[in-house]
Amino acid sequence: MKNQTLIKNAKIVNEGEIIEGDILIEGKTIKEINDFISAKSADVKVIDVEGNYVFPGMIDDQVHFREPGLTHKANIETESKAAVAGGITSFIEMPNTKPQTTTVEKLEEKFDIAAKSSYANYSFMFGGTNDNLEEILKVDTKTVAGLKLFLGSSTGNMLVDNPDVLEKIFSSTDMVISVHCEDEETIRGNLANFKTKYGDDIPMEMHPVIRSEEACYLSSSTAIKLAKKTGARLHVFHLSTAKETELFTNKIPLKDKKITAEVCIHHLWFSDEDYKAKGSHIKWNPAVKTSEDRDGLWKALLDGRIDVIATDHAPHTIEEKSNPYTSAPSGGPLVQHAFVALLEAYHNQKISLELIAQKTAHNPAILFDVEKRGYIKEGYFADLVIVDLNNPWTVTKDNILYKCAWSPFEGNTFKSRITHTFVNGQLAYNNFNVLDVKAGMRLTFER
Repeated sequence: MKNQTLIKNAKIVNEGEIIEGDILIEGKTIKEINDFISAKSADVKVIDVEGNYVFPGMIDDQVHFREPGLTHKANIETESKAAVAGGITSFIEMPNTKPQTTTVEKLEEKFDIAAKSSYANYSFMFGGTNDNLEEILKVDTKTVAGLKLFLGSSTGNMLVDNPDVLEKIFSSTDMVISVHCEDEETIRGNLANFKTKYGDDIPMEMHPVIRSEEACYLSSSTAIKLAKKTGARLHVFHLSTAKETELFTNKIPLKDKKITAEVCIHHLWFSDEDYKAKGSHIKWNPAVKTSEDRDGLWKALLDGRIDVIATDHAPHTIEEKSNPYTSAPSGGPLVQHAFVALLEAYHNQKISLELIAQKTAHNPAILFDVEKRGYIKEGYFADLVIVDLNNPWTVTKDNILYKCAWSPFEGNTFKSRITHTFVNGQLAYNNFNVLDVKAGMRLTFER
């Protein structure tokens, strides 16, 4: 008989409701969900969660785990371990590694690394450039999450800025095209002005002025126009402005939307008022902007114009982050603390538990056609997160799992904690201990 685990007395958060009951896991999948399930043999491992909440594991559609080539910052093993501790059971990783994931050969090399080292389920975005359309067309859409295009803020040669190439890519692929939207010309002009005034030591709070609302909106609106013209399936990553939310609709069910949007934890949590205290630790691209922008993002998230919540986890070393403005890299680590940050928003009456499950698990599964994940359903993979909503803990150096060993949430006390994380039916995390269980599988897609 396959290994069985019985989760008793759970409050199950799934598909817009919370039901009380038990969950029987057999092997990698959920065998049964019922009001009451009895252990059929002494071999069944029973976990009584005593009325705590069980969520489907978060599917994070945007992370940078830095492997290969940038492993002094992070790698798939360390960051997937932190992800599992943070309730993220599946991740989609970005192509701007070294070498970049812009050929099928390099893509498969990353899959090989993850197969050996990942604690969480994994997929990778294939990277588009101005000259790799032939490679894009070779990608197997059933086994790869999608295509990533940098329409701003790229590394290496990944800025796709040739309009003819862009239109050809948009017209040629059925994959979800995920885009980073910031207008480079606008940003370059703003940066030149501030460098004239300050040199390299530009005050960090100027970051959202340099990487402005105008730069974001110009790029997002252009990408959306092109998607409408070509019929492409477009997903706009990490919205940071209230103005951009006006470009999206809540009038169509997600499964029928051709144009979708994501918001990240840092844009929901921080505002430009935090730069003075946090400095480069909250320097992201796109920039954290005003509290009015943050309010606008929350509004669009709650009313359905924004479809998913992600992290854009992008670690750098503390030494790199300590540089002056022009050489301090943008990005920060988030996978370990994103889910509890959302639960904090629940405590602050900003979002319901049901909507957290929808935006972090159900909707990414719908958006990317992820096979048999994102829900707590019989026959689905048992990717589950158990949460105690009233068990406070503080983020300290001692409990940070990122390889870079820092967090923008350091010193923050969260009211909720993750007590257990299951990946493919295996207990991978238990009360501040990541177990030595690399249960992650390659995600597959129903396309």
